[in-house]
Formats: sequence, structure tokens, C-alpha cells
Amino acid sequence: MPRRGLILQTRTHWLLLGLALLCSLILFLYLLECAPQTDGNASLPGIVGENYGKEYYQALLQEQEEHYQTRATSLKRQIAQLKQELQEMSEKMRSLQERKNVGANGIGYQGNKEQAPSDLLEFLHSQIDKAEVSIGAKLPSEYGVIPFESFTLMKVFQLEMGLTRHPEEKPVRKDKRDELVEVIEAGLEVINNPDEDDEQEDEDGPLGEKLVFNENDFIEGYYRTERDKGTLYELFFKKADLTEHRHVTLFRPFGPLMKVKSEMIDITRSIINIIVPLAERTEAFAQFMQNFRDVCIHQDKRIHLTVVYFGKEGLSKVKSILESVTSESNFHNYTLVSLNEEFNRGRGLNVGARAWDKGEVLMFFCDVDIYFSAEFLNSCRLNAEPGKKVFYPVVFSLYNPAIVYANLDVPPPVEQQLVHKKDSGFWRDFGFGMTCQYRSDFLTIGGFDMEVKGWGGEDVHLYRKYLHGDLIVIRTPVPGLFHLWHEKRCADELTPEQYRMCIQSKAMNEASHSHLGMLVFREEIETHLHKQAYRTNSESVG
Repeated sequence: MPRRGLILQTRTHWLLLGLALLCSLILFLYLLECAPQTDGNASLPGIVGENYGKEYYQALLQEQEEHYQTRATSLKRQIAQLKQELQEMSEKMRSLQERKNVGANGIGYQGNKEQAPSDLLEFLHSQIDKAEVSIGAKLPSEYGVIPFESFTLMKVFQLEMGLTRHPEEKPVRKDKRDELVEVIEAGLEVINNPDEDDEQEDEDGPLGEKLVFNENDFIEGYYRTERDKGTLYELFFKKADLTEHRHVTLFRPFGPLMKVKSEMIDITRSIINIIVPLAERTEAFAQFMQNFRDVCIHQDKRIHLTVVYFGKEGLSKVKSILESVTSESNFHNYTLVSLNEEFNRGRGLNVGARAWDKGEVLMFFCDVDIYFSAEFLNSCRLNAEPGKKVFYPVVFSLYNPAIVYANLDVPPPVEQQLVHKKDSGFWRDFGFGMTCQYRSDFLTIGGFDMEVKGWGGEDVHLYRKYLHGDLIVIRTPVPGLFHLWHEKRCADELTPEQYRMCIQSKAMNEASHSHLGMLVFREEIETHLHKQAYRTNSESVG
């Protein structure tokens, strides 16, 4: 019968399977019995000539089995824990995406504001606190500072160039363009829809309508990324018919953008005391005063000039230049301090800072070879704050025009040399001499170290003092600040460290990598040109 045949077939299958297992067990026991016997003092395997038997294999199998069971249990426990954490994080992210609040701190894409759960929000705020946003971070040296990159609507000014990137360029990478566009839009969202705690006032337009800022009101911005915390953004906006600037600070802690603060800054009454230490170099001072007249007297008009002159030679010429400016422009806001001493930059800036007797003032420590724009003066005012921030802009240093414009009979006027190109200059990121800081901060920190003699070093010492203090140091390249080329002389009486710094500055100040290379191989290039000319003449004669 079919049913009975099926039962017999099943029984036969199980019987054969049982016989096979029994044979396998008998064979295994036979092999164990045939293995050489060892006593309890037998050596461990791996030593040539030693024998070991059944007890060892049984113990080894048991040990391995226990090990794998323990390992399996641990892996199961870890998998369960990871599943639980994944589920909790998914719930948090789902809640983050679903919950919306117009007064939230988070800024979502396309202007949406989203509030995170309290624990996740606390974590993001802890990242902001760890980053250098509200207070300065004490750093061991000038190399510990992470500088900002600066940008406008169309350009990014960057220090890290290598051999391919440029000191000024458009953000060509799509991710960088999208990042900056998103940040500016987020800043506009903060300004146009302020929270109650924002330090700004509602203003109306000329016809009483609500004042709305747009991307054309964006003036400048700075950003820097700390790899263990996130990216900080400082944004400045201003409408042409308003006097105040709007300042928005954003932070991206490897997540959605978050608003740190929004405030209104009025710099209309902020006077800058430009302090210039000088010795001889009267021709350079005449050129400096031309720029000063155009920018400070005719455009900005909120400037005081302090010149600290060392020595007697050239002093009468400096007085004559200042008097000429006074008569032409009716400008009287300057102070001339004469010191019959050997030139010392730190000493001159110390004296210039103390020569001001009208209370608090923003100071710009400047050299006679510096060209600056009216936009830079506003950046100076916006990025320095008494008791909170000092501004250390990175200067764009121009190369030797005789090399840069060697193909021209005469180098172009200075105003036409002020371009940010690789062959025209470089960001002087090793220089800390140009700085904007308030007089009270400068005096509190002790000013310049008077033990530093001769060229260089005094600016680095002051910079390090601020790094060891509690103030925020804003370090970024700015487009409106240029160092004009001039020949350097490194004196023999300098210390070895100062002499090395002077030679380094002198070498980097001459020409770009490619131009210096062309100078090195000039003879080889000329030889090639002569050969080419000879070959051409030979072919024409033939």
C-alpha cells in the first residue's frame, strides 16, 4: 500500500542515518585509542618529539567550546545593545524632524527651524561651549590657533593654498558653494525673524513696511572648522541706508546649523587710533600718507593718527608731510611723538598707545609699508571688542614688482598692483604685526616686551600673551590689507632666531615659487633660446 510503503521508506532512511552516525563515532574512538599515550607530565604540543593523547584533545576541545560559547554570548549582547542604541537614535532623529518651533535654536534647511530633544540639544550646546565661540581658548603657541577663512558673496580668501589653489578664488566646488549659500540664508532667516533674546531692534523701512534683509546686504563672513567640534561662522550684514551692522554667529556641530547669537553693532562713532612707528624712510611715509588721505580723511573720517618717530634724521621731513596734509585737507587729528633713540617697534607702539589720553579707543598697529582700504577699517571695528576679542588680520604681502612685472618697462602704479594672485603676492600668515585691539586690553595684558631688541619678535610675544589669556583671537585673511614690497636688510647684531626670521621673510618676500624657479633656471632658458634662434637661422639660410 502507498501509505505503508511511505512509512517503511521513512524508517529505512532513519536507520541508515543512525548506522552512519554510529560508524563515525566508532571510527573516532578508534583513532583516539590508537593515539600514543602520554602521562600527566607530558609537554605541551609544538615541541618536536613529544607525544600527547586523548585527555589533551578532550581538554582542548572543551576549552575551545567554552571560548566560542563565551564569544558568542558577548557578540549577542553587543548586537542587542547596538540595536537598542540604534532604535533610540532613530527615535531622536524622527522627533527632531517632526517637531518644529519658530523660536527654536536649530536652523533647518530652507529656513525651517527645528528643535531637538533636550538631551541631544544639550549635547550640541556642549559642542558650542567647547568651541571658541564666547570665550577665548588658552593655547600654548601661535601654531595652535585655527585661522578663519573669509568670504563674500562671490569670493573666498584662503590661507591653505598649496600649489593649486589661489589666495582669492570663487568657491568652485559644489559642496563649498552650497555650504556658504546655506549659511548666508540661515543668517538672513535669523535677522528677518528674530527671537526674543536677540540683541537687535525691529526697524521699519522708509514707508513703514517691515525691514527685510537679503543676500545683497551681506558684507563679509568668516568660517573655521575645528575637526573635533564643528564649524563656526561669523556673518555681517548691512543695508546701505542704515548705520548699524547686523552680526550673526552660527555653529554647525557636525549636524544642523545652530544659532549662537544675533546682535546689532553700531560702529559709526568708533574712532581708530592708527599708530605707526617710524625711523627715516620718509619716501615710504609720503606714500603712506597718500593712502591715508584718500581712505581715512576723504572716506572714513573717524581716524586719529599717531606717528612715533625715532631719531633726528628725517624728522623735519615727516613734520613737513604732516603739515602739508593738514593744510590741504584741514586734518588735525594726529599726534607726532619724537624719540631720540634707536628704532624699536615694540617701544614705539607702547609709547603711541600711552600717548592717547582720551580714555578707551580702538588701536590699529600699522607699519609704513601697509596699504589699507576703508572696508578694512570697518572690519577692524567689527572684529575687535573690549574685554572679549582682538583682531589679527592676515596681510596680503606683495612680491618684488621688478620680478612680477619684469616683462614691462616700468611696473604699474601701486593701486594697480593690489590684486590677490599667486604671482603677485602671498598671505603673510607668519606675521603678527598688524592688529586691531582696544587700548584697555593692550594695557591690561602688559603691552610689548621691551626685552626684545631689533627686528621682529615683539609682535609674536604680544600675540602669545593673548593666546594665554581669556580673549578670543580672530585670525583671518582680509582682502583690504596689503604689505607693499620693500628691500629688507638683516642686521648682523640680530640674535640667531631673529636673523633666521628676517632671512625667511626676505626670501618669501621676493617672488612666487614659479618666478623664483624661472630665476634659478634663467641661464638654461637663455641657452635654449639661443639654440632655437640658431636653428631657425640655419633653416632660413638653407
